[in-house]
Amino acid sequence: MSTSLGEFLRARRQLTSVDQAGLTRGGGRRRTPGLRREEIAMLAGLSTDYYTRLEQGREHNPSTQVLAGLARAFQLGPDATEHLYRLAQPGARRQRGASHADQVDLRVLRFIEKLDDASVFVVNRRLDILAKNRVSAALLEGFEYTDNLIRLTFLSPAAREFWMDWEQEAAINVAHLRAVAGADHDDPYVLELVDELSRESEDFRRLWARHDVGLRSQGFVRLRRGEVGEITLWNETVRLESAPGLQIFIGEAEPGSPSGDTLAKLRALTAGN
Repeated sequence: MSTSLGEFLRARRQLTSVDQAGLTRGGGRRRTPGLRREEIAMLAGLSTDYYTRLEQGREHNPSTQVLAGLARAFQLGPDATEHLYRLAQPGARRQRGASHADQVDLRVLRFIEKLDDASVFVVNRRLDILAKNRVSAALLEGFEYTDNLIRLTFLSPAAREFWMDWEQEAAINVAHLRAVAGADHDDPYVLELVDELSRESEDFRRLWARHDVGLRSQGFVRLRRGEVGEITLWNETVRLESAPGLQIFIGEAEPGSPSGDTLAKLRALTAGN
């Protein structure tokens, strides 16, 4: 766990700029990106020696006060802060259910099929696509790796054309997977997914090394299907209280918008096949 914590701290330090931290730029050229160890230590209220030991994996039991200071120094959001605590205090993490028991209730399947004017699919915490309605099936028709949203993003050759803001989508997915992995490295399905993506995708390796952390939430996504054109959807995430760990992603076009017309056209084309 200490190695994972050190990697996370080092990555966040290298990605935090002097301007972001509100520090004054000193004279001379910096040999490495981001902040120096002594600067993070000062911002977190720690000694440089203690922070160095944390980053090098030689300090194993940081207190809650130390972690709060680090979260403040790195300006971490809620998801990243929780990730930091899990890395530093793995014994306090929540126990997870078995990863293979991802069953979608029949009532949920009926519900998502009723939403026939939006793209709807059910995912687990690894973003495995467990079920989808007709609209989302039409959007993903012809793609490879549609069993998992992150695998689709990095391994499907057509993904970069499909997501018009591919880099943003890829970064969001990797940050989500990093949050899911956390300090709980005993889920073989998560480990297999990370190993596969690390082997097959240089872009995944680059983004994974940033140690960004954040669960997927709502926001706009811009898509392009060659046969119908561009589509902008508002994505909302609904968590299933009856099935912890499962979520419904709903992508809806603005009523009366060109995207709504394009989505209807895609549905019609697919229905005719």
